[in-house]
Amino acid sequence: MSSKSTTAIHRPGFAARFKLGTVRAGFAFGSRLAPQRTVNRAAQLFATPFASSRTRAQAVQGDDEMQRSQLQINGETIATYVWGDPVLQPYALLAHGWSSFGLRFLPWVARLRAEGFAVVTFDQPGHGYSSGKLCTLPEFTETVHAIGQYYGEAALAIGHSLGGAAITLAQDQAWHARKLILVAPAIDMAAAAGRFFRFVHLGENLREAFYLWLLRRTGVSVEQLQVHRHLPALGVPGLIVHDLDDEDVPWSEGERYAQFWPGARLFTTEGLGHRRVLDAPEVIDAALAFVRGGSVGQRVVGSLNLPYGVA
Repeated sequence: MSSKSTTAIHRPGFAARFKLGTVRAGFAFGSRLAPQRTVNRAAQLFATPFASSRTRAQAVQGDDEMQRSQLQINGETIATYVWGDPVLQPYALLAHGWSSFGLRFLPWVARLRAEGFAVVTFDQPGHGYSSGKLCTLPEFTETVHAIGQYYGEAALAIGHSLGGAAITLAQDQAWHARKLILVAPAIDMAAAAGRFFRFVHLGENLREAFYLWLLRRTGVSVEQLQVHRHLPALGVPGLIVHDLDDEDVPWSEGERYAQFWPGARLFTTEGLGHRRVLDAPEVIDAALAFVRGGSVGQRVVGSLNLPYGVA
């Protein structure tokens, strides 16, 4: 869902351009000459987190209060990071995005602790210090749900990018959070796949086979991963934060969350892009004002039959 159409190669050097050009040429030719082998290779690439998730996680240190631990979830060892006592205190569950890592949320921790929350974050399968190689949105969602069930009902859940989609899809009767904050959340697996197809020059003739690969791996269809289908029944307060200059997940996806989610509000930023929006001080300030019950952002109104606007 969080698009592999942006491979974190910004202003690439010759070697990176050559490698990307080779991949694109291979997919373009393979789409016509060896479609099944090509779609398998493409799907594996789509589901493989960047190695930078692990190296970046290793470069970040926690603080003296942080407790490192592990949970066994669906056959993988999931690295967890906890501040305070989630059993005795209301806790906030933080879910990172694609090819990121749990301690990416460090700028939030002290502020949340000052508000009285225990804090729980973690590395998704194939990310940071967790085991695994492949990971897709259903695995993201299952991991969020399992960690949530382990610690119990959350007072607050915050998700970035693919983590925002996973936090939303993880809400059910067995586990939920009382408030949600989604930062630059992806909403549509089909749209993300389309961005990936265009970026790697994969032929459109492979789209159905690509979706079938995902279905066979996870048991979940692409249609089920269109998050807006789940929003009308969500029933909890929500704040969506999205930047107009987000080149990874378009601002319109955040707007769609607010459109389909009754009572949710949209806080729009500009000039922060997809990554800096997560730890921008003004974003954390707005999020905590929302947690305290303040009126933050705008309410988006509309329906499938009525052009939506801002109220």
